[in-house]
Amino acid sequence: MTQQNPLLQPFHTAPFSLIKTEHFLPAIKKLIEETKLEIDAITNSSDSPSFENTVAALERTGKQLNRVTAIFFNLNSAETNEEIQKIAQKVSPLLSDFKNDLLLNEELFNRVKTVYQDRENLSLSTEETTLLDKQYKSFARNGANLPPDKKETLRKIDQDLSKLKLTFGENVLAETNKYELLITDEKDLSGLPEGAIEEAAATAREKGKEGWMFTLAYPSYIPFMTYADNRELREQLSLAFGSKGFHGDALDNQQNVLQIANLRHQRAKLLGYKSHAHFVLEERMAETPKKVQEFLQEMLKKAKPAAQKEFDELSDFANQLDGITKLQSWDGAYYTEKSKQQRFNLDDEKLKPFFELKNVIKGVFTVAEKLFGLSFEEVFDIDKYHPDVKTYRVTDADGELVAIFYADFHPRAGKRNGAWMTVYKQQEILDGVNERPHISIVCNFTKPTASKPSLLTFNEVTTLFHEFGHALHGMLANTTYSSLSGTNVYWDFVELPSQILENWCYEKETLELFAYHYKTGERIPMEYVEKIKESATFMEGIKTLRQLSFGMLDMAWHASDPSKIMDVKAFEKGAFALTKLYPDVPTTCMSTAFSHIFQGGYSAGYYSYKWAEVLDADAFSLFKEEGLFNSQVAGKFQRFILSQGGTEDPMNLYVKFRGRKPDPDALLKRAGLLS
Repeated sequence: MTQQNPLLQPFHTAPFSLIKTEHFLPAIKKLIEETKLEIDAITNSSDSPSFENTVAALERTGKQLNRVTAIFFNLNSAETNEEIQKIAQKVSPLLSDFKNDLLLNEELFNRVKTVYQDRENLSLSTEETTLLDKQYKSFARNGANLPPDKKETLRKIDQDLSKLKLTFGENVLAETNKYELLITDEKDLSGLPEGAIEEAAATAREKGKEGWMFTLAYPSYIPFMTYADNRELREQLSLAFGSKGFHGDALDNQQNVLQIANLRHQRAKLLGYKSHAHFVLEERMAETPKKVQEFLQEMLKKAKPAAQKEFDELSDFANQLDGITKLQSWDGAYYTEKSKQQRFNLDDEKLKPFFELKNVIKGVFTVAEKLFGLSFEEVFDIDKYHPDVKTYRVTDADGELVAIFYADFHPRAGKRNGAWMTVYKQQEILDGVNERPHISIVCNFTKPTASKPSLLTFNEVTTLFHEFGHALHGMLANTTYSSLSGTNVYWDFVELPSQILENWCYEKETLELFAYHYKTGERIPMEYVEKIKESATFMEGIKTLRQLSFGMLDMAWHASDPSKIMDVKAFEKGAFALTKLYPDVPTTCMSTAFSHIFQGGYSAGYYSYKWAEVLDADAFSLFKEEGLFNSQVAGKFQRFILSQGGTEDPMNLYVKFRGRKPDPDALLKRAGLLS
């Protein structure tokens, strides 16, 4: 098996076409063993510990293992099946065990500790100091100083958590895939855009059904909730979406949520922290739960009055238009869109013909070229895991390779909802060679239909720019050590490059680069551009309140002892009390499908979206002052933010770029919540 297993051979780009599902488990097992031998070589060294023979040597271990697991876990998100999910259930505990073996290895920790204690005498660079600090803390924060019995407890908690998080995610995906709303009466399609109707007809055909099928996948769900005139069907779809993992059946996530929250708390206590949030935030810009809660409360104080006013206006609007006496959650998107159309005479459906996916891709590439001198060439000799995936060579102004870039744009049954960026190969400088990264973005955009290419909503345009911002952070990385490269930064800093890029979508200068009518080639009318800009802060109070509610729910789960929580729904209702606008729906629950915090890496970190918005609004204001494509400002952003990864404290990097700390009011001004 070893000889034939492509994952155990050296490879440049991921060898997708050669990989069979059965290759993963033996490859990961073998690579764990090989990495252990690399670690043994460090601990068995008779030389006294030094930065080079211990810290840098440890950084260089497990290269192939990291690459193979990156391939595996992205496939488990972007192109999964039952077989891959079963392997994930076996692989996760193996990796969790391996990580614990590493972090609870006393001889290894003692060597790192020796270097750490002597750090003042070593004349290390900033990046070397950061690496040493990060390594030492990763041991200390994961139990290296615990007595043996507590180390075993920690190991068991980590194993259980890795399995529970996987199960949580599998349940959410299964719930998403299971639900189907089949419409057979054409009048029930009233209000829906032509593209959404075509897409629904194609989905029904794929499933061997007559009629139009809507699902909980975003490109199907969002248009239905935004445009469908049939209120009862909107309610039906909304209740299905809001009750994922909350049916008391085999796919129910309530116990998983409680167990994950409790295990995280037990783990934090074991390591000497007051809560999981205290543990997590020690390694964030925000530093403490108190600071996060103060930040959320401060934002809430400023957003709540605006949100309440917007909600009251929306309620009046729905009442006058359709006699709705009580606005429900399934009415929000529908009447917001109607009100927006009336106020700005702006309809997403009017805009979509100007946002053909291939033109938007060209647009985002042009922005990257104008800002950072990058060129993107689509290539067809790079292996991919699905025919939908596009592959590009990215080069700089001198024609040197900057990165390999993968993009996967459309929904499929084996792909989870949402959009994300991932890395198949990290940038690093190894043996004097600057190894360039392999970066991927995965999205779920409206598919082409028989009569139309893929046309994006404006929201999808901003999503593409957002994920591409993350991709640039990965592509333009230029550090020595891979664990400090690209997006390996504090979690509340990682959204700055993605969120700042969204700003360009609202600018006339940018839209003129790519917003052409897919049939006529006509440039987007200037009045639309003005309206996009005007409507950017429409219902911003409600949107801000929604984001704050998610951050507050996250902190409620993770900033105190969850052991007394018996009822997930009742607890969630309490956490939402201060941000509530719509009546509560007893049969829905957000926590049971809140993948960001119970499966992904955002536990005690959801606030970071808003935190990074403060950074991005403040940073973008410099581009607004100096010029949208000002090469000096872009050069500073690349030099101090994009290329530096996690090599030093993010606030230091930000100050080097901006010349000062961020001004929180920049966000509130941009959002129209401060005059």
